[in-house]
Parts: sequence; C-alpha cells; structure tokens
Amino acid sequence: MPRATRPLADALAVGPVLLDGGLAERLAAQGCDLSGVLWTGRVLAEHPEQVEAAHTAYVEAGAEVLITASYQTGHDPALSAASVRLADRAARAAGHEVWVAASVGPYGAALADGSEYRGRYGLGGPRLEAFHRPRVEALLAAGPDVLALETLPDTDEARALLRVLAASGARAWVSYTVEGDRTRAGQPLDEAFALAAAAPEVIAVGVNCCDPRDVLPALETAASVTTKPLLAYPNDGSVWEATTATWHRPRTPPPWPVDAWLRTGARIVGGCCRVGPSAVAALRPALRRGSGAG
Repeated sequence: MPRATRPLADALAVGPVLLDGGLAERLAAQGCDLSGVLWTGRVLAEHPEQVEAAHTAYVEAGAEVLITASYQTGHDPALSAASVRLADRAARAAGHEVWVAASVGPYGAALADGSEYRGRYGLGGPRLEAFHRPRVEALLAAGPDVLALETLPDTDEARALLRVLAASGARAWVSYTVEGDRTRAGQPLDEAFALAAAAPEVIAVGVNCCDPRDVLPALETAASVTTKPLLAYPNDGSVWEATTATWHRPRTPPPWPVDAWLRTGARIVGGCCRVGPSAVAALRPALRRGSGAG
C-alpha cells in the first residue's frame, strides 16, 4: 500500500496522529553502536537494515509518522537518500497510513558537543542558511512527505531555516527544544512560535527533546500566537550531560498529561530521546480519544 494517501496537513485537520519515539533508543536496544559524531547516522551508514528494523518496531507500535535517521548526517546526499528510503520501506509495509518526516537537526547537532541545547553558536544567519540549504535540498530530493525542523534551540537558527524552507517551497514542522518558558538559548517562547506561525510552509509548531513537564506550558504559549496544529514529542524526563555523554534518569518519571496537550491543540504527539516503542504504543488510547474514535 502507499505509505500515505493524503498530505499530513490534511490528516491533522481531522485529528491527532501518533509520532514515533527515539530512534537512538531503539537502535541501542537492538545492540547498535552509536558512538562517534554521526550518532544514529553511523548505524545508517554501516548497518542500514538496523535502521529499517527500528522504524518497523515503531510502526508495529502504531506510529503514523516516522522521523528519518538524518538528524546529524550532514550534507551527504547518499545518507540523506538512504534515511528516507529506509523509513519509506517500513511505512509501505505497515497496515495503516504512515508518513515519512525527514529530520533536519540543528547546527549544534553536527558539532556533537551538546550545542543544540545551548544555541547561539556565534554564526550569522547567512552562515546558518549555507549550512542547512544543501542538506534540506538533499533530503527533499529523496521524497519525504514533510521536513521535521526539530530540536531548534534558538530563534536565530529558526529564522535561517525558515528562509531556506521558503525558498524550497516544501512543507515542514518546526519544533523547539525548550527549558521552562524559554528556548534553550533563553528567548521568549511566544516570539519563537510566532516566527513559525507566520510561515505558510509550516504545517505544525511545537516542542521536542525537552522535559515532559515543559510541554503543556509551551503548547499554551504556542496556542496564544498561532492557530496552526501543535506538536509535542518530549524526552522521558532524563537529563543529558554532554561532558560525560550520559543520561541522568529522574527519580520519579514525570507525568505525560496527553489529554491536556490535545485539548491545547496538539495534533502530532510522540516521543524523543529514551522513549521507545512500548511508550509510544501507550500513547495510542489518548490519541484515539482525541480523534473521537473511542
């Protein structure tokens, strides 16, 4: 069957869709080596069958959107094409409609030093555009359904990516990583969301790779500046320490008030780092209630 029979934006107008979880989480569970600057891109280059297996695990958990393994693969067109192709295979083998979102990670991800959680790289807009444009073009050439401009730490990078997006004519969602009521770089969230709200190419705005407790306030802020569909795919509540490359799990898992997210306008919901297929599957009942499916 085709991986999707309608644009993702049309589906969001009907009801919420279930996003996958952390690709690294699943690859690690499969025994893959994610060391090195390419992270999941290393597995993509060396063991692509493992990436397809990870996508398939999320499809079997009920995911309706798969994010590709291109978060920090740089400008390599072969890896970009492979990331979309593998997600496409898993989507086409599904028994339900599945969309493929090509991941465009932030500039800081390519540095592999935790910069995506700080932003403000000291680069001007033209340099950020020059970095992102060829990778966006390479991903679009592979034919995804949508771009995932994700884990953006500041408005400087968002502006640069939105200019690249406008020139491409493609559709995308924009997702910031946040801390409290600010971007990771410390900017007000209403200003950050307003940038995406003004872009006609953007089909949804929201947050990812953050503490679940930060999601609802961020969505409420987004809903105050845009009527676009919102999205949320936080981490499990663990905190990443870049200097030691380790996760610190919270003593008590933070709550995921998914029903409240949906009432606020969330239409794409899933997980990011340390959120695996079983946790994604557990989100399905709330999304079915949100769609009126019972």
